[in-house]
Amino acid sequence: MVLSHAASTRSSDDSVHSTFASRYVRASLPRYRMPDNSIPKEAAYQIINDELMLDGNPRLNLASFVTTWMEPECNKLTMDSINKNYVDMDEYPVTTELQNRCVNMIAHLFNAPLGETETAVGVGTVGSSEAIMLAGLAFKRRWQNKMRAAGKPCDKPNIVTGANVQVCWEKFARYFEVELKEVKLTEGYYVMDPQKAVDMVDENTICVAAILGSTLNGEFEDVKTLNDLLVKKNEETGWDTPIHVDAASGGFIAPFLYPELEWDFRLPLVKSINVSGHKYGLVYAGVGWAIWRSKEDLPEELIFHINYLGADQPTFTLNFSKGSSQVIAQYYQLIRLGFEGYKNIMDNCQANAMVLKEGLERTGRFNIVSKDNGVPLVAFSLKDSSRHNEFEISEYLRRFGWIVPAYTMPPDAQHVTVLRVVIREDFSRTFAERLVIDIEKVLHDLDALPSRGAPSLLPNGGDATAPNDKDLERQREVVTLWRRAVAEKKKTSGVC
Repeated sequence: MVLSHAASTRSSDDSVHSTFASRYVRASLPRYRMPDNSIPKEAAYQIINDELMLDGNPRLNLASFVTTWMEPECNKLTMDSINKNYVDMDEYPVTTELQNRCVNMIAHLFNAPLGETETAVGVGTVGSSEAIMLAGLAFKRRWQNKMRAAGKPCDKPNIVTGANVQVCWEKFARYFEVELKEVKLTEGYYVMDPQKAVDMVDENTICVAAILGSTLNGEFEDVKTLNDLLVKKNEETGWDTPIHVDAASGGFIAPFLYPELEWDFRLPLVKSINVSGHKYGLVYAGVGWAIWRSKEDLPEELIFHINYLGADQPTFTLNFSKGSSQVIAQYYQLIRLGFEGYKNIMDNCQANAMVLKEGLERTGRFNIVSKDNGVPLVAFSLKDSSRHNEFEISEYLRRFGWIVPAYTMPPDAQHVTVLRVVIREDFSRTFAERLVIDIEKVLHDLDALPSRGAPSLLPNGGDATAPNDKDLERQREVVTLWRRAVAEKKKTSGVC
């Protein structure tokens, strides 16, 4: 009789096993060193994909201005061109042409003084941060050339901004050795005061930076008043201090919602503008634009020239290699939507912002810090923060999946704390109504907890304003127990 024997060794081909039945899920993923051995592609994908599930949902990330949704056709174009290196102009001349078309369309949108066939001056970047660096370098070089020609020192340039500027302005000042002179904010006025800004201008000011859409509350700064005041000061002093407009958020909003607002190249001192294509330009992260008023405003010595196919291609960027897909996606959005489509989307964003604002006002618990005109967002703060604060609301909203940032204002309004919800294209009215409901639930839960620094938590009714470390620890323990009790109650109440 022939006996059959099981194989003494198992096959080493793991491809026949389910990933979750394989040895690859029994070991921790490498964190510091490259592993010695390979693993199957299916296992690598599954394990990484599973870990990424712990990230927040981009659609519910209301902290970000960056686009989180595009049409499937635009996504396909993006994936089809993801292997194209933007800098290889010889190999991808059509991609370069699409970038130039985007520059021209955006320049005309910003009312650049161009003839019908005149080419605009601008460049695609990886975002507004790079665009601001390039614009700042152009201002610095023009100022240096002017000061050298006049026989004056050029070693102490400065730039005037509001304290509400995005951190990229601080990076520019530090990286390129430019003094940053900030106009401080005041409670109730969270943008740069034009008069205070002009008062800070001196002979060493390379430009004044105005923000079209403050990150803090979405408000547009008054570029027209700034221009008029600066024109007057230039006439009195003989200087020619220019303006740069940081329109990272507002550049794709103002032309469609507020076409009569003068903030762009219609104002004579506005020499350059940056805008983020990956914000309200409606493209995924990785594209921005820097546009100059004319060739004279971009010093020639900063431009590198590449000759290909018998034509001259100027280039002015900080980096070298980068993907082409976002530039192509930007061109898709511009021709797919047109002026009509962008206007409809911005109208919807603004309308949904108003729905959210009105819902928050109905609770009777919040002050609205944002303005109705500006970037479609809602910034709000608690009327009474003696019991609980905005940071606790932000933390509790994460239980529902919402990512809503809480932050303090810059100097001299740092005592003001706000929450902010950015309304993007994919934030619907249903989302707005749902968010209000969830905020009300959070307020109800927080009201059930003891207030911060409640005297009952301190021994002998002590002073809640100056508890010692032991008292604070006891208070934290009590609050933690209360939160657990509320959480357990929710679990048993059938609320999912």
